[in-house]
Amino acid sequence: MLEQLIKLDHQVFHAINTGMSNAFFDCLMPILRDKTVWIPLYILIIAYFIYNYKLKGLYLVLFLAAAVGLADFTSASLIKPLVKRDRPCQEVSYQQEVISRVPCGVGKSFPSSHATDHFAIAIFLITIFYRRWKWIIYIGVFWAAAISFAQVYVGVHFPIDVICGMLWGSLIGFLVAKLCIKYLPVFDYKK
Repeated sequence: MLEQLIKLDHQVFHAINTGMSNAFFDCLMPILRDKTVWIPLYILIIAYFIYNYKLKGLYLVLFLAAAVGLADFTSASLIKPLVKRDRPCQEVSYQQEVISRVPCGVGKSFPSSHATDHFAIAIFLITIFYRRWKWIIYIGVFWAAAISFAQVYVGVHFPIDVICGMLWGSLIGFLVAKLCIKYLPVFDYKK
């Protein structure tokens, strides 16, 4: 069963990494997965919280930081060392089939911390703001999914690494947002 799952994972990886190759994605995907590209967005979110909600906005920032911190710590420092799965670009028997569009990195692959962190952010924001802005679910999920997809396309993660990272980050983002709603009534969440 596990062998079949890994074989399917490799097939889907190959379909994305090689089969979807095109000049536009070759240019776009390395940019999408670069965390520094998103720094202005992170600053904008922080500024929005603080400007609109003052001290309570600062607490919102702290809850969001807790969600991302917990997601990143658990994926990178607990799960990855436990599972020890090599990245596609590190896997000796598979390396020749990988198109590496960014440096491989030295870390392990499962789960994808990019997927975990960005889904924690997206689901936190969706959970907090969905009743106010229904459209946030589409933008948030699309944003985090595009970053996660880019991880596979550039050759640094297998699809299962990304899917599990997405699920883990979503769970953490949701739970921390629920704690935030319960303990930090910043505004009327129903409006």
